[in-house]
Amino acid sequence: MATTSNTSPLLLEIGTEELPAIPFLTELPNIKGKFQQVLKANRLLCEFDFFYTPRRLVLIAQDFPKSQQEETLEFFGPPLSIAYKDNAPTPAALGFFKKCGITKEEVSTITKEGKEILYCQKQAPQIPAINLLEQIIKDFLESLHFGKTMRWGSLKESFIRPISWILCLLDNKLVPLNLYGVESKAQTFVHRNISFEPYDIQNIPNYFDILCHNGVILDQNKRKEKILAEIQQIEDTKGIKVELDSELLEEIISITEYPTALFGEFSEHFLEIPAPCIITSMKVNQRYFATYKGERLYNGFVLVSNSLAQDSKAIIEGNIKVLRARLEDALFFYHNDLKAGFQPERLKEVIFVEGLGSMWDKTTRERKIIQILSQLFEQQLTEIEPNLALLTEILEQATTLSKADLMSEMVYEFTELQGIMGYYYAKALRYDDRVALAIKEQYLPNSEESVLPSNLISALVALAYKLDNLMGLFSVAKIPSGSRDPFALRRAANGVIKIILHFNLPFNLKTTLEKLAPLYQSFNLESLENFILERLDSTLEFNTSLLRAVLATGERDLVQIFQKLVALDSTLKNQDKNLLSQTFKRLANITKEVNLNSALEIKEHKLLAQEEIELYQAFNACVLKGEDYSARLESLLQLSPILDRFFDKVLVNAPDEDFKNNRKHLIAKIYKAFLEIADIKEISF
Repeated sequence: MATTSNTSPLLLEIGTEELPAIPFLTELPNIKGKFQQVLKANRLLCEFDFFYTPRRLVLIAQDFPKSQQEETLEFFGPPLSIAYKDNAPTPAALGFFKKCGITKEEVSTITKEGKEILYCQKQAPQIPAINLLEQIIKDFLESLHFGKTMRWGSLKESFIRPISWILCLLDNKLVPLNLYGVESKAQTFVHRNISFEPYDIQNIPNYFDILCHNGVILDQNKRKEKILAEIQQIEDTKGIKVELDSELLEEIISITEYPTALFGEFSEHFLEIPAPCIITSMKVNQRYFATYKGERLYNGFVLVSNSLAQDSKAIIEGNIKVLRARLEDALFFYHNDLKAGFQPERLKEVIFVEGLGSMWDKTTRERKIIQILSQLFEQQLTEIEPNLALLTEILEQATTLSKADLMSEMVYEFTELQGIMGYYYAKALRYDDRVALAIKEQYLPNSEESVLPSNLISALVALAYKLDNLMGLFSVAKIPSGSRDPFALRRAANGVIKIILHFNLPFNLKTTLEKLAPLYQSFNLESLENFILERLDSTLEFNTSLLRAVLATGERDLVQIFQKLVALDSTLKNQDKNLLSQTFKRLANITKEVNLNSALEIKEHKLLAQEEIELYQAFNACVLKGEDYSARLESLLQLSPILDRFFDKVLVNAPDEDFKNNRKHLIAKIYKAFLEIADIKEISF
């Protein structure tokens, strides 16, 4: 490794017992940043690489500073009037001298905030890095947060797993450390298939050489490349497609030191089990990748072994044997569940949330919510199903059965399959396809990137689920605070907004919540309304003040809010923002004493000035109706230069009361037309 005279190479390896993948991967994005922070605090900043395997955390810096970087320290003391009395230093001055490590003769002064004060500038000591490394490593390890930690032996310290060995070389020399009851040694451990004994390390290149030739691929990116290349080879050889689950791939990378991708097949008769069950069982229990031929799941799988065995046949056969047992269980559960059929009444045995009854009570409320929503969306629903009786039956059935799969053996085993198994059971039991699909899609969208329900029937079932969560949990004071949101209510609110906007549904937030309120204990509906509106702000990528301007008009229909936001955003881009702001503020000020809900009668014979006649005629020519808000805004904004001339030439507060009222009514009509879209004065340009 090439170094400068002021730097030398550093290698730090923290050897542990096998790291649990999920907690480790959760903290992984923060690890480099945390080491960097510790280095910065110790004035030893440098470039470094971080590598990991399931048994080691490794930090390597090619140019690690031999001593702390230079830093100029400044000390500001008391004012001269306090520092000296009768030309002799006071206790305040003496304390400052002691703090700075200087004498009276070495002190200087500086003017700060108009006062002359004592001042000292000196270079910070540059401590050799070797003297700081033990504390640096300790601070770094203590900064890592993996959730649960362990203690071992008689130690008070804890870590994600017991630390087995520590290797630290600076300039290829061992740095003596004692951390977590372990003394550093010039040793490392290789792949267990090769040896359980430590290997002596001579220098940093020797460390890489020993790992490379003894079954440890230190660089996690190279392990990933190896896995992907071998999977590609399997795909080409077998004529299949491997489903590359990114989370599973990262987990496998973190639990292997020398990964080898292998292909195995299970009995074709297991494909009777719904594909998600097979995939979930393979992923969760065995960490296998599923395979496909065309669009259909194939009875093959890819496992990634951490073994160095030359003959992989025994490994594949062993994994097939384990998988067979898992799939036999899944097939047994599947047949049992089909035999039992849906039993939604058993949901009475399952508590939803304290104060909100059972899961049966929840589905009962959701059925009532759907009845209310069906009336709101009747026009949209009849477009997809003119037979309202059939539509009502489908919605009733879908909601009643939506949570029934929670009582199935398969979902008991794999909770992540709720809704999905309900879909497969409904299909197998020959329910209407729309019922089955609604059961499957009831939780959508369930993440930021999630797809939405595929049709309006599914959308209603999903809305009922989310609205009941929001209304119910707010009614029993289970309201998110800060970053805490244990019931994912922010996600539920986002889901409601996305569904309403996607399907373009008439949904006045205020009146809809009021219609749903009798189903719940009394609570402050406005708090929930504001909560959902806050999510509207974060869900839609508009200037926050645009939303504030629309909401200031009292608009609460989510689709109308969105359409008005789009119109404002596109229309105002090409406007003179300062001029528009001034003009609108004048409109607001002039009309603040006018009742905008009154008739606002304008007497044409009282329009005398050319500018007010021109403004009146231009306003009458404006587009003032319809939901093309961009056209309405464009039309109204064309009044801006005419308004400016009006304000310059016409005295609004004329001595004659009729003239004054006539002019104020004209301005009020224009202001009111803007307010039907947004209160422009609320916008921050």
